[in-house]
Amino acid sequence: MNNSSAPLIEVRNLVVEYASRGGAMRAVNDVSFTVLPGECIGFIGPNGAGKSTTMKVLLGFMFPKSGSVKLFNREPGATEARRRLGYLPEVTLYYPFMKAKELLFLYGGLQGMTRTQLKVRIPKLLEEVGLAGRGDTLLKNFSKGMQQRVGIAQAIIADPELLILDELSSGLDPVGRHDLRDVMLELKKAGRTIFFSSHELSEVETLCDRVIMINKGRVVLESPVAELMKPLNLFEIDFEQDGQPQTRSVSGAEKFNATLAEIISSGGRVIGTRTATRSLEDYFIEIIRGHEGSGR
Repeated sequence: MNNSSAPLIEVRNLVVEYASRGGAMRAVNDVSFTVLPGECIGFIGPNGAGKSTTMKVLLGFMFPKSGSVKLFNREPGATEARRRLGYLPEVTLYYPFMKAKELLFLYGGLQGMTRTQLKVRIPKLLEEVGLAGRGDTLLKNFSKGMQQRVGIAQAIIADPELLILDELSSGLDPVGRHDLRDVMLELKKAGRTIFFSSHELSEVETLCDRVIMINKGRVVLESPVAELMKPLNLFEIDFEQDGQPQTRSVSGAEKFNATLAEIISSGGRVIGTRTATRSLEDYFIEIIRGHEGSGR
């Protein structure tokens, strides 16, 4: 990841509103963030938080009330920017009587690929996403999970620099999520920039360099995943001090080691230790509820 490079995505003070009977409804409220080349960013939040709306503005499908958005330092929807990115929408709806390989020929052609290139690329790509040998199958005969795999294939067919993926693993079973994770890891190793939303927080832990959490249209947390995970690693230390049994709970390996040294240096006797790791999902829920309770 080259942090010295200019951002591929730059969002500044973004505000998006929808018209409603009671007046304008603000879906995105003063959101700012950047995505650097080579980063994998998890854009997470509950339903209705503003994730899909933000992504639609990034693609040029919607216009903001105020603020600015740049992709590759260009306006959303610019032809050059679109040629350099792949996109997976939240809901994939394709012509049901089209074959999988026909769909990929269409999307590859729109990305400027030749038929010769696509004849080589499509079979390999279908195998990558777990649809080997299904190129001649009509899309109407695909399950929701299989259609999601086709959607991922069309997003990466031209090997784009930037991937914007809305609800990455929607409709996939555990095997499908595992296979998809492998595909994303390979793209990440190849230096591709990935910006995705997902309800599967295990994907965030596995894939992401950084997390941006949004709720009620506002960013409530932005953190490197490594820093985010530190307080989730909890340790409990049982010890005896002045003849009295005690227990101390600490988070993070550094704090754990320091606390052990402190107990021993003060004359305490360590009886045992144990881990009590919290999940990212629990932490996510705690932050969201705290944000809602604060009334922000």
